[in-house]
Amino acid sequence: MIQTHTVDLLEIDLDRAMWGLVAIALVADIATTAHGLEAGLTESNPIASDVIDGYGMAGMVVMKLGTVCLALACRTVLEKQYRAIVPAALAAPWLVAVCLNVYLIGVVA
Repeated sequence: MIQTHTVDLLEIDLDRAMWGLVAIALVADIATTAHGLEAGLTESNPIASDVIDGYGMAGMVVMKLGTVCLALACRTVLEKQYRAIVPAALAAPWLVAVCLNVYLIGVVA
């Protein structure tokens, strides 16, 4: 008996869209954090603050990319229909941080 597997295109599109959102959120968070630090603001996340103090923005980039790699590894343990939650959970706080960064940069500018 030959088995065929169908792939839900909506599932694939949602997964790609969510990982695209992660990429946008990552770049925007790094950019607005760097701009905010240059404007005299301080990093409020203690882990990120220690990384930036020790390794600069390059350290923050490595930390964020490490987080993405961990998320990619974690998603493999989930059933396909639940995998989009991983990038959503990653992008959401970064997008909130971007909004806060933009607001605070506007306040000090």
